[in-house]
Amino acid sequence: MTVQLTFWSAIGSFVLGVLLAAMRVSPVPLLRGFAGTWVNVIRNIPLTLIIIVMAQVIANQLGVRLAQREAGVNPQVFLDNQNFRLAVVGFIIYTSTFVCEAVRAGINTVPPGQAEAARAIGLKFTQVLGIVVLPQAVRAVIAPLGSVLIALTKNTTVASAIGVAEVALLMNTLIENEADKLTAVFIVVAAGFIVLTLPTGLFFGWLAKRKAVRR
Repeated sequence: MTVQLTFWSAIGSFVLGVLLAAMRVSPVPLLRGFAGTWVNVIRNIPLTLIIIVMAQVIANQLGVRLAQREAGVNPQVFLDNQNFRLAVVGFIIYTSTFVCEAVRAGINTVPPGQAEAARAIGLKFTQVLGIVVLPQAVRAVIAPLGSVLIALTKNTTVASAIGVAEVALLMNTLIENEADKLTAVFIVVAAGFIVLTLPTGLFFGWLAKRKAVRR
């Protein structure tokens, strides 16, 4: 479950993060203002609070359903799917702000002359951003994006706050059932996260060196 949470949240966070970064450097003041406010507000809210709001406010109070309840199927299946998708959306909202700032930092590393040259030949803002700036910006921030992904992997433990059966919830169950093996449970859980995150860090480090922009 932790791997699934990380996978879907990482994809959504990258897409939304790049979109927010594009809005932050947009020539339209309204878009810049919205994206800047969104990023500064969301990243300063504790992740646990966002996940709980997704379940208690978005789902329970506003009645938003991200899963379909099927007749004759165990209601727990619907609840598990609903909570999983709510958790993914919460992680995307939170993590995309850090992706946005990483990509925006990468955009700042691209020499302004390149964008000016692209505009001089008639390219529009979206074309300049998509064809000239973003490809170089993402290559420049591969390593920071790897750090964001590692943080996301560890943050998935927060999903246990709404009953999503990931590592933290499994660990709590093991501690309740095997209280005399507390140390062993912590060691196994810690080792599991090292197995998940260490290859990620090594891969992004290798990729950053391979794709580094040479000027």
